[in-house]
Amino acid sequence: MTENDPFRLDGRRALITGAGGGIGKALVETFAAAGAAVIAADRDSALLEPLACERCVVFDLSERAAIRAAVVRLEAASLLPDILISNAGGARAETLSDTDEDSWAAELQVNLTGAYQLARPLVEHMARRGGGSIVFISSVNALAHFGNPAYSAAKAGLVALARAIAVERGAAGVRANVVCPGSVRTGAWERRLKQSPDLLDKVAPHYPLGRLVNPTEVARAALFLASDAASGVTGATLPVDAGLTAGNLRFVREVLGSQGRG
Repeated sequence: MTENDPFRLDGRRALITGAGGGIGKALVETFAAAGAAVIAADRDSALLEPLACERCVVFDLSERAAIRAAVVRLEAASLLPDILISNAGGARAETLSDTDEDSWAAELQVNLTGAYQLARPLVEHMARRGGGSIVFISSVNALAHFGNPAYSAAKAGLVALARAIAVERGAAGVRANVVCPGSVRTGAWERRLKQSPDLLDKVAPHYPLGRLVNPTEVARAALFLASDAASGVTGATLPVDAGLTAGNLRFVREVLGSQGRG
C-alpha cells in the first residue's frame, strides 16, 4: 500500500476490543500495518503485553462502570478514536436447551449491550468531530441459526445497531458496518482439532471454499470497511465465511446431486 492508497489509515487512531484474541491480534497487526495508531483493549492485560500498539486499555464489557471509566480515560488523554473495531465477544450456551436466564443475560451483555455502551459515546464524539467509522465484528450466527441462541441474538443485534448508527449519524459523517465471520481458525479451533482430529472433515463440507477462514481474512475485511476505500459504504453486512451463508452445499451435493441430471 502507498500513502495515497485509500486503504491507508495514516493519522488515524483505531480502538480494537478483544485485541488479545485470535481475531483481535490479526486486527491489531493489520490496522497497524495500514498506518493506524492502535489502542488495544481487552479484559486480560496479559493478552495485550505482546501486542505492538500505541496504548493498551483493560476493561470488561460485562461491567458498565468499567466501560464508562475507559472512555473517560481515553478522552482525558486525548486518545478518543477515529475508528472503533468492536470485536470482543464470546459464547457459552451452545443450544437452546443449554440456555438459561443467566447465560442469556451474560451473553447479551458482553456481545451486544457492552458493545453498545462503548460505541454510543464514541459515536457521539465522532459525530461532533465530523466523522468516524465503526465496524462491528458479528457472526454468521446473526444471519442464520448455527447454535448458540443467546450469542446469535446478540450478534444479530449488532447488525441492527450498525444500521441505526448508519442511518441516524450518517449526516454527521459517521459510518457503521458489520463483518460476519464464519468459523475462524483461531487458537480455540486449533484446540478443538487436537481433541477431535476428524472434526475438520465434518465441518469443511458445509463451506463452499472447503475450509475455515483465518483471522487475517476477517481483519482485512474490517480494514476495508473502516478505510476510505469503503467511503460510500454504511449500514452494510459483509459475511467472511468461506461461502457458508451463500447456500447449502451439502444439500446440493447430497440431495440434488443424488438425483442426477436431466
